[in-house]
Amino acid sequence: MLILFGLVMGGLFAGWFTPTEAGGAGAAGAMFIALARGQLTWRGFFDATVETTRITAMVFLIVTGATIFGRFMAVTRVPFTLAEWIGGLGVSPSVIMIFIIFGYLIGGCFMDSLAMVTLTIPVMYPVILKLGFDPIWFGVIIVLVSEMGVITPPVGVNTYVIKGVAKDIPLETIFRGIFPFLAAEAVCAIILIAFPIIATFLPSFMTW
Repeated sequence: MLILFGLVMGGLFAGWFTPTEAGGAGAAGAMFIALARGQLTWRGFFDATVETTRITAMVFLIVTGATIFGRFMAVTRVPFTLAEWIGGLGVSPSVIMIFIIFGYLIGGCFMDSLAMVTLTIPVMYPVILKLGFDPIWFGVIIVLVSEMGVITPPVGVNTYVIKGVAKDIPLETIFRGIFPFLAAEAVCAIILIAFPIIATFLPSFMTW
């Protein structure tokens, strides 16, 4: 695991490959490690390939739908109208942002994070620009809050993924086990909201 982590993260920071290429490098590294340890069988390779194909098809379908939806939003100018309406409410931008974040948290309980982000960003992006928020900071917050949603009961998509892997563990036990992680992510979100500069200041030290 450490070798694989070093390959992916080290390659990213060294500039050997892009984030997308890092995924391929990680997959290839995992396959070679499994081969070296004698843990890769033809059946396991076939099952992994089939599952990867299913997930890839699902992601492409979501992205295709989101792209069409984004074009529709641009043509109808709904996001810009919504941004102008919210800007004229006379409410503090911070209050509006809290409601937006809360909406993402609730939505994450019932939708996959990728689907939710790709479907809502075309609507929300003009709104946060109108409110004067940094779009990079908003992106970091939305990713964090969306990931909180996918482990939050009652749906919590990722908890059911864990259940599919660890079939002998009751779902109630899995839901109880996620709360320390949920609390830690909530603290991170609060810190990022209180100190937005973290989202843009710290990454500047990660360049080579």
